[in-house]
Amino acid sequence: MAAGAPRIFVSHLAGVAVFDPVGDQVGRVGDLVAMLRVGRRPPRLLGMVVEVLSRRRVFVPMTRITGVESGQVITTGVVNMRRFERRPTERLVLGELLDRRVTLVETGEEVTVLDVAIRQLPARREWEIDKVFVRRGKGGALRRKGETLTVEWSAVTGFSLEEHGQGAENLVATYERLRPADLANALHHLSPKRRVEVAAALDDDRLADVLEELPEDDQVEILGELQEERAADVLEAMDPDDAADLLNELPDEEKERLLTLMRPDDAADVRRLMAYEERTAGGLMTTEPIVLRPDATVADALARVRQQDLSPALAAQVYVCRPPDETPTGKYLGTVHFQRLLRDPPFTLVSSLVDSDLPPLGPDTPLPAVTSYFAAYNLVAAPVVDESGSLLGAVTVDDVLDHLLPDDWRETEFHEEGVRGG
Repeated sequence: MAAGAPRIFVSHLAGVAVFDPVGDQVGRVGDLVAMLRVGRRPPRLLGMVVEVLSRRRVFVPMTRITGVESGQVITTGVVNMRRFERRPTERLVLGELLDRRVTLVETGEEVTVLDVAIRQLPARREWEIDKVFVRRGKGGALRRKGETLTVEWSAVTGFSLEEHGQGAENLVATYERLRPADLANALHHLSPKRRVEVAAALDDDRLADVLEELPEDDQVEILGELQEERAADVLEAMDPDDAADLLNELPDEEKERLLTLMRPDDAADVRRLMAYEERTAGGLMTTEPIVLRPDATVADALARVRQQDLSPALAAQVYVCRPPDETPTGKYLGTVHFQRLLRDPPFTLVSSLVDSDLPPLGPDTPLPAVTSYFAAYNLVAAPVVDESGSLLGAVTVDDVLDHLLPDDWRETEFHEEGVRGG
């Protein structure tokens, strides 16, 4: 970047694409790494944490960055694929500096850090943090009305102190556009203290989505730090099968206490799933597929499929059953695939379109047989029916993959050979 280039606020870099010189994408910016210096000297920016296409987080030194402009970062194309590990003297700019409470040197007033700005030193390839964007006023929901101002790094103090109860609203806002799996990956690489603080700042639905994507150890850690009433609310917002898997990792006393705090209907679904062996169709299934009565029309089915909170796998088909409409249902009649719904007029009854030749899975079907079933019929979801012919739920392909992959698959990178510069 040329000398005299404008300073850049780091919140604008979160999730920005990183490209090599020929225009191939290397990954996305996950964070920036800085080193605090003695006195009031601005911190030196060491590099960027880049999440490459295999979801591995690697370190790219600032000396390898040739351009930061127009919503993209350009590197020399040479990337060390060794996993990034933060050293004790280093600070994650987004993960650790935002939302801190620091003190204005001149007045002694406490302020909250909303953002920091970086700049490249003239005639050099070094970068530093030179400005801090802060807000006056104490923390809390009303603090957004406080005055904001941008000051020199030397005008504030307190970044090197250990802070308890650090907020996370601005970090959460910075990562607002990330998919749950990507936010979970960013959360996993924060310190345990910061991870809990960020989780506390997420709303229940967002936290539920993120928990479903985290390793079990992180799930248990975060859930254990929440107040029990909120932990129960988050479990209610999770898919029942994911909530059941998480509760099975807890001691029996804690598990029962949380189930008691959940809404009775949600708790009943989770208890039902916990009754099955984990690596069976019953243990893998969700209890919330799309269920329609025989007299429902194609228009009714498409309206249900359009629901925003449905996963693509669950939206790929609807299940036709006699009442009741919620699992466990009356007699299961068959499946109607989404593609078939698109081929028939809106007024057509779904009962006339069912694929009755597709055999359902039993709840005790073991995982290897479930896997073979998906492969044989080219499905992304499958019905689970009990001996009486009632629909119990549906197994989706993502749940099958979760149990086929190694336990630490979320921390293991795939397809690394496809990343340039590896």
